[in-house]
Amino acid sequence: MEEKERNHKLTSASGIPYAEHENSKTVGLRGPILLEDFILHEKLAHFNRERVPERVVHAKGSGAFGKFTVTHDITKYTRAKVFSQIGKETPLFLRFSTVGGENGSADTERDPRGFAIKFYTEDGNWDLVGNNTPVFFIKDPKKFPDFIHTQKRDPRTHTKSATMMWDFWSLNPESLHQVMILMSDRGTPYGYRHMHGFGSHTFSFINAENERFFVKFHFKTVQGIKNFTNSEAAAMKGVDPDFAQRDLVEAIDRGDYPQWALKIQIMTEAEAKTYKWNPFDLTKVWSQKDFPLIDVGILELNRIPNNYFADVEQSAFAPAHVVDGIGYSPDRMLQGRLLSYPDAHRYRIGANFEQLPVNRCPFAVNNYQRDGAMRYDSNGGAAPNYFPNSFDGIYADEKYKEPAQELDSSIAGWFDRNGEGENDHYTQPGDLFRLMTDDEKKATINNIVGAMSGISGEKRTLIINRQLCHFFRADISLGIAIAKGLGVDIESQAMQHAITGN
Repeated sequence: MEEKERNHKLTSASGIPYAEHENSKTVGLRGPILLEDFILHEKLAHFNRERVPERVVHAKGSGAFGKFTVTHDITKYTRAKVFSQIGKETPLFLRFSTVGGENGSADTERDPRGFAIKFYTEDGNWDLVGNNTPVFFIKDPKKFPDFIHTQKRDPRTHTKSATMMWDFWSLNPESLHQVMILMSDRGTPYGYRHMHGFGSHTFSFINAENERFFVKFHFKTVQGIKNFTNSEAAAMKGVDPDFAQRDLVEAIDRGDYPQWALKIQIMTEAEAKTYKWNPFDLTKVWSQKDFPLIDVGILELNRIPNNYFADVEQSAFAPAHVVDGIGYSPDRMLQGRLLSYPDAHRYRIGANFEQLPVNRCPFAVNNYQRDGAMRYDSNGGAAPNYFPNSFDGIYADEKYKEPAQELDSSIAGWFDRNGEGENDHYTQPGDLFRLMTDDEKKATINNIVGAMSGISGEKRTLIINRQLCHFFRADISLGIAIAKGLGVDIESQAMQHAITGN
């Protein structure tokens, strides 16, 4: 073997060569991820430990306590106690955040916004961890560390790099839908009170008859959508880099409690098998014409924490935390986050992070977890630390068992996330652009041109042309306008070849 071949072969941290760096091992094309895919675990576990002690992502955040009130009956879809009757109130904590910036960065940056809710229910804490967008840039968790690296700092210059971002996006066409949202004025919301929130992933509902439904969560701002323009957001970074935090605190302190209306989309298991889009693909939305929004209730924030660090900084959310009546789906990104989020919290704030007041379930907690750093409760006292035992009377309640789920395949392997039937990256972004008003189209185009103008280096032309091809395939007028703004000659032979593929 030549020295060059040996030294450039992709390997794990232990030097083991491997081939699948981008696709997680799943049961069938659309099935759940297998625990045995250790490369996925290694990537995510190492990624979670790259920063100490600040959150790797979502570092700049704001939060408040509040309540959720049920206004409509959805018990035919779920037996979750949080939705058990109209008028029921459940206390909660909600943390907003930017995604890519450090703790000291401006919260008006162009960036998705985190929208993470902890519902303190009598069946335990339910964490719904989403964003202010219904989709995301990637559909497989194995790609997450690579993606976030492009949103952070260049390893040589230690500055943010438009080249890194657009190089990654241009090489991953599934990112286009989220890129279109990010580059619209929705990418610079006017604080946190004037943006929607989404669970983003597909989850499950299970009702009293053990029937399973798939569900999407939408939180619609009652205050109305309001965004900064690109120039306004840039100016606010210099005037008040903590604008969103200040706006939230001042609104709640004056009694102007922000609210969001929770609505859901429901899809049956049968519909999921035949829907035109993969319903578990995080880069896609479910059409609201096909699956109309169903009203559920009102979320209200009404109390700012007395100490930011104690509650906002130490709050920890994990999509793995679901309660009876709510379950997972084969969404690859969700499956990856089930592992990576709790792992990140154990690293950042310790194995006993769920004992911290903001994270602690206010109802009974009975388990056999003991010891560990910062264990400040009774640590189980003299009770047994093993199960089963003859002393404590703790038992497993069979009624909380989920029904078995039929899988689509018995074949385990590494399936191309963008294989046949999974590779339409352009219809939904194109539809989104065509739904915009003329002013929204103009702003989006200008924002894209401004952002892509920052691409530099010897690969600049290659990256620009590759990304332009994605815009052209989504919508010809979009591609032409961006190319014109960047001064690209779309009549050139190279550009025509890239656009047409001929």
